[in-house]
Amino acid sequence: MEQPVSEAAASTAITGISPDVVPTWVWLATVGAIAALFIFDFFTHVRKPHEPTFKESALWSTFYVALALLFGWGVWHFWDREHGIEYFAGFITEKSLSVDNLFVFVIIMKSFAVPRAYQQKALLIGIVIALIMRGIFIAAGAAAIERFSWVFYIFGLFLLWTAWKLIVESMKHQKSTDEEYEPNAIVKYFQRHLPTVPDFRGNALTVIENGKRYFTPMFIVILALGMTDLLFALDSIPAIYGLTDAPYIVFTANAFALLGLLQLYFLIGGLLDRLVYLGIGLSLILAFIGLKLIVHAVEANTLPFINDGQPVEVPGWMHIEIEQSLLVIVSILVITTVASLLKSRSDARKGV
Repeated sequence: MEQPVSEAAASTAITGISPDVVPTWVWLATVGAIAALFIFDFFTHVRKPHEPTFKESALWSTFYVALALLFGWGVWHFWDREHGIEYFAGFITEKSLSVDNLFVFVIIMKSFAVPRAYQQKALLIGIVIALIMRGIFIAAGAAAIERFSWVFYIFGLFLLWTAWKLIVESMKHQKSTDEEYEPNAIVKYFQRHLPTVPDFRGNALTVIENGKRYFTPMFIVILALGMTDLLFALDSIPAIYGLTDAPYIVFTANAFALLGLLQLYFLIGGLLDRLVYLGIGLSLILAFIGLKLIVHAVEANTLPFINDGQPVEVPGWMHIEIEQSLLVIVSILVITTVASLLKSRSDARKGV
């Protein structure tokens, strides 16, 4: 009697993509395509310094979101349904975290008084640096997870701590782009020790004066953006590993979340202050994913001081499928966004 063919087996037979292993050529093609998109972004938006119009930003933001959705459809169609849903859940989570990053990007730009026409170059280079660093984190995370199941405990507890910190900060004061930027130790070190000129020289990173090379404020801005995203990656990488254990999905969801962030910055930069409850929404999402990670860690437990090193059986209701995770994430984002806009409108009417 002929046995039915599973969805995963059928996908492997058609595309050659295993449910567990992505072929090297797919990785190379994907990385090459993403690199080409960033190069395209540079030549179409950054090479000629200008301040993007609202229409230009809206059109390109739509293009990159549509491209991300098309890629997700490709994952669903050519790989399988489960990985497709994992990609969409990861992309939405990473995109929402990226929007939160924009708060700090706006603050950095204001603090260094970067001319609007030159901000695109700083942002694009900062985003590319961010993707490279995230790629390193993703590879390190995948290697750690493969060798040590207890890493999920660390990821889960870290996300719960981050969620708690984020919600406390959100309750204390409303996040605003008028806040002051406080450089971290690395940025302060370079500010003190690098030979720099006091003003911008177009969008150049270095200039030569009197036979000596100097760095411009643009270089420090890019450094500040890169270091800032390095800190944000500490949240985002564990978060997406709570939704999928496939490094390919983790990488592509991050890449497509960062693609178009340049245009999104100019599109909604002035509207960020209206997203008053975004921090609360993100904290709920991080807490939800953190709990998922801890449940997974308990089920795969090998730590000797927990249940004598044996896996712990958890109740069935604690098993949350990826479809349910996607629904929870989207619901939280929709509710907090609508509540934010209603609050902002109400404050505007009251003159607050």
